[in-house]
Amino acid sequence: MKRFLKKLIYISLISFSFLNVEKVQSLIPYYYLPSKENLEKESLSIGKNAYQLLYFGQYVQSLNLAKLAIKINKKDEKLWLILSEAQLANKLYKNSLISLNKAQKINPKNSEIHFAKSNVFFKLSQLKKAKTALENGIKIEPNNHKAIFQLGNIFLMEKNYSEAIELFDKSVKIKPDFWQAINNQGLAYFEKNKIKLSIKLFEKAISIEENAEPLLGLATCLRMQDITLALELAKKALNKDPYYVDYDYRKEQLWGETLQTSTEILLQNDQLQTDVILAKSKINSSS
Repeated sequence: MKRFLKKLIYISLISFSFLNVEKVQSLIPYYYLPSKENLEKESLSIGKNAYQLLYFGQYVQSLNLAKLAIKINKKDEKLWLILSEAQLANKLYKNSLISLNKAQKINPKNSEIHFAKSNVFFKLSQLKKAKTALENGIKIEPNNHKAIFQLGNIFLMEKNYSEAIELFDKSVKIKPDFWQAINNQGLAYFEKNKIKLSIKLFEKAISIEENAEPLLGLATCLRMQDITLALELAKKALNKDPYYVDYDYRKEQLWGETLQTSTEILLQNDQLQTDVILAKSKINSSS
């Protein structure tokens, strides 16, 4: 009897202890710890949202999201690129370069990093550094027509017209309908006093895209040859984009001094004054 009671008490104690363990375990809270893979996916999702906000012009919000994405994942150069672009949009040029340097350490063979660096240097008016960055990117991605075009633009700004023309031509060979490069060839040839070549190039650019820039460029070329057609083209250009009435705006589009002088003479024509006044009023009302 004593043995039976001892066994009963022993079994009861064991059962009680198991019940207590279960009760204790039921009180411990459960935490979900995301895996490294899930964190990386989340950071990329946040990065994409930051990039979309950039597109919609919400620069501050984009910057905040890009910073958050980087806090989660500092090992993805794409996120550093997005952060640098958000910083650039917020005119944080030095910070943008720091982000690009970090991206480059992660993946030095990513051409987009070099092209992005060039863009920042361009904003800072550091043309030599912008040129070097572009050249480094083109070594990695030799068929990037936009990068080659931008390099040509730097040579155009430096008044190295022959080198600029060669690069624009290379860009067009890669992308034959790249009217911007064809147009800028026209700008360069005008400064070299090769007006006939400029006419052909502006006409070719217009055949691809009837944009205000080649229209006004062609009008200026024809000023001495066919004033009637020149006036017609100039009116069409100012109607399409009134900003081309402004000297400083054309300078931003890399128009050279010779072309600028000739265009100013054209825009002073009596038959264009109504269109010139209207274009200037449109600029003033939109600013």
